[in-house]
Amino acid sequence: MITIKSKSELEKMARAGEIVATALKLVEEAVRPGITTIELDRIAEDYIRKQKAVPLFKGVPCPIEGGPDFPGTICASVNDEVIHGIPGLRELKDGDIISVDMGASFDGYCADAARTFAVGNISDSAHRLIEVTKQCFYEGLKYAVKGNRIVDISRAIQKHAEGNGFSVVREYVGHGIGKDLWEAPQIPNYVTRERGPRLEPGMTLAIEPMINQGVSNVRILSDKWTVVTADGKLSAHYENTIAVTGGEPVIMTKLRGEDP
Repeated sequence: MITIKSKSELEKMARAGEIVATALKLVEEAVRPGITTIELDRIAEDYIRKQKAVPLFKGVPCPIEGGPDFPGTICASVNDEVIHGIPGLRELKDGDIISVDMGASFDGYCADAARTFAVGNISDSAHRLIEVTKQCFYEGLKYAVKGNRIVDISRAIQKHAEGNGFSVVREYVGHGIGKDLWEAPQIPNYVTRERGPRLEPGMTLAIEPMINQGVSNVRILSDKWTVVTADGKLSAHYENTIAVTGGEPVIMTKLRGEDP
């Protein structure tokens, strides 16, 4: 069921969003060759908990039977890892890219966001993938307005990604968000037969393009969490929690002054 949020609920989500955005910024500032992904995870968790918020990913049950609960505050997905990379002792290297996804709950309301960061000096092709993925989000955001449908967001994302020579991951999609991390509706990053519901003020969505350098196909590693590209090429991820209003949509996981 899609829930329409009240003003007070949106204010709580905005605070959760500010916490997530700041934690992402702290992680970005720490990203460098030689740092481990578990160190990045600790930076995020320490900040979130100091704000009296709760990390949302830690302890999420594995969707695959027999898999472990997710152990991290962040998903740390490096290079060909699309999403759900488990933080650990892996050291980042110059030229890597890392997608960091995280969520937090404040006073019972959630926010969720992701960014892909460069580690040191990256290739022009990797930089272009990151920038196109980010722009895919903003192309979709243009259509997150009252009266449009979910498919309008999906179409804009797909058109921008494929128009730039990249592919869109099919198996994982964006989602509604509020009291729960995952709420209706689903928000594919590509056009499906379903047009989706009409957007109304008070709807809150996590729009998250996951864009691959090569083929769209993915596979899951033996840890039962980490999703990687089928061809071993790079993948990037960009996500924000947004609110539909009577006018322009509001990004709830973006710091004031942060570049669009």
